[in-house]
Amino acid sequence: MDKLSRQLGVFAVMTLVIGEVVAIGIFLTPATMARSLGSPLWLLIVWLIMGVMALSGALCYGALAARFPEAGGGYVYLREAFGPLVSFLYGWKCLLVMDPGITALLGLGLAGYVGYALGWSGPILKAVAIGAILIMAAISIAGLHLSSRLMQWLTVMKLGALALIALLAFVLGAGSWSNFIPFAAQHAGSDPLPGALAPALVGAFFAFGGWWEIAKLAGEARDPGRTVPRALALGVAAVTLVYIVTSAAFLYLVPLESVTSGETFAAQAGEALFGPAGGTVFAAIVIVAVVGSLLALLMALPRVYYAMARDGAFFKAVAEVHPRFGTPLRAIVIQATLASVIVLLSSSSRAFQQVLSYFIFVTVAFLALTVVGLIVMRRREGAARFPTPAYPLPPAVFLILVVVMLFLLGANNPLQAALGVAIVALGIPLYFLVFRARLTRNRNPTE
Repeated sequence: MDKLSRQLGVFAVMTLVIGEVVAIGIFLTPATMARSLGSPLWLLIVWLIMGVMALSGALCYGALAARFPEAGGGYVYLREAFGPLVSFLYGWKCLLVMDPGITALLGLGLAGYVGYALGWSGPILKAVAIGAILIMAAISIAGLHLSSRLMQWLTVMKLGALALIALLAFVLGAGSWSNFIPFAAQHAGSDPLPGALAPALVGAFFAFGGWWEIAKLAGEARDPGRTVPRALALGVAAVTLVYIVTSAAFLYLVPLESVTSGETFAAQAGEALFGPAGGTVFAAIVIVAVVGSLLALLMALPRVYYAMARDGAFFKAVAEVHPRFGTPLRAIVIQATLASVIVLLSSSSRAFQQVLSYFIFVTVAFLALTVVGLIVMRRREGAARFPTPAYPLPPAVFLILVVVMLFLLGANNPLQAALGVAIVALGIPLYFLVFRARLTRNRNPTE
């Protein structure tokens, strides 16, 4: 077997989108946004803005996935739009630090909540993080049917738990509607609105982060021209609804003036709803949420290395598909191994998160470039080959908001953004010295 098989339907891909995106952020981000904005109305507006942005991007990625239904997602789209050098730099960025780094951070985050729930601390938490990564990797290797089924169950459990929180909060009257008053005006002590919007928008953007990764599984979707676009759009719409309802429930349970940090916000909401055991209950929900995100990452991200290897931009053996399980075993092992090494060597999750932040600017830039690629290829090949609902509105909305995000990220830490771009640019000599001839010789035709 040298190709991945198409097994995923709309529901399976949609649950991957939701499961990958909804993780720790839903318990931490609303507090940061609420504290900065100081207004329930503006909190709703920011969630809606980011929801529209994510939906616009999902429609663009869906059109690209329909045209190029291959494993690899953004790597493939950048290759087709701008050539192998740009796609190689994207893959270099993913492999170098982002993919294993995010996987490691999720593992460490999961371990932290396990430690809170069970009273563990110290080196055992690293063992928990590595164990979780390796178990999810093993499930991903064991077959797409098994991993996607588990992903569906985890997503249902995650959404069910969040829905139960909202339902219990409002039905039991565990909070107060006065927490939403004033609804539009900012509470005393809040940041001035122009300055408050910047961190809120950035926080909301990263709470939605990751929906684009699921396009990397397009090579394993049934009828990908219909499945992937629908699943991305439905998944992003569901995430937007989840974030709005969950944030409303949290604000109903905890008044804005009591919000200090994400951790205390979640703990306060848990205690208001479940009493002294609330923190433990919320920790259990977070664990389920993070396990789902970890599994989705280990299913989707290795497909980039697989696609690179098929093109000749990475070791040829990585393109081999396991004869029994039908999964890119070596690609998954690479990501899990690198993530485990990062967990083992990192002094703390915060320390490595600081390193990872150097690559956020360039990651967002690649998202923008991918959507620009849709515009370029529609003009080159004809609009009929890239059906995009309401075109040109989705790419226009997405690119305008991404430019705003890039400005905010660059203005906040220009040195960090520049260093991230410079490190990714180090892949240029590697491309010309090692992989250019191989890519030219081995590149597979797409038609």
